[in-house]
Amino acid sequence: QVHLVESGGGLVQPGGSLRLSCLASGSVFSAYDVAWYRQTPGKRRRELVASITSGGTTNYANSVKDRFTISRDGGKNTVDLQMNSLRPEDTAVYYCNARRPTSPPGTGSWGQGTQVTVSS
Repeated sequence: QVHLVESGGGLVQPGGSLRLSCLASGSVFSAYDVAWYRQTPGKRRRELVASITSGGTTNYANSVKDRFTISRDGGKNTVDLQMNSLRPEDTAVYYCNARRPTSPPGTGSWGQGTQVTVSS
């Protein structure tokens, strides 16, 4: 199992940027597929925002393509989410998820979440 801690959330104006970071400990992070999800109040399910496989293949939700970038730094054991051109509808709690490549999406380890608020 891998332990995850997110950081970097906060309040930003529309059009601004934030960089979220997911720090892992307890296992070989590079062997995991990692994803960022988000959840807004009143919604039961978490929405997949972006993912990166152990091999470096990335995938994005249509709503964040060309605005968000996911990347991993093996030396620091982190996976970051660079968020540009933020919109009010990006407001949510963002969660980091790590799973073995053979496990189904949404399983594995979760962080505690970090709040992102986009508002003027």
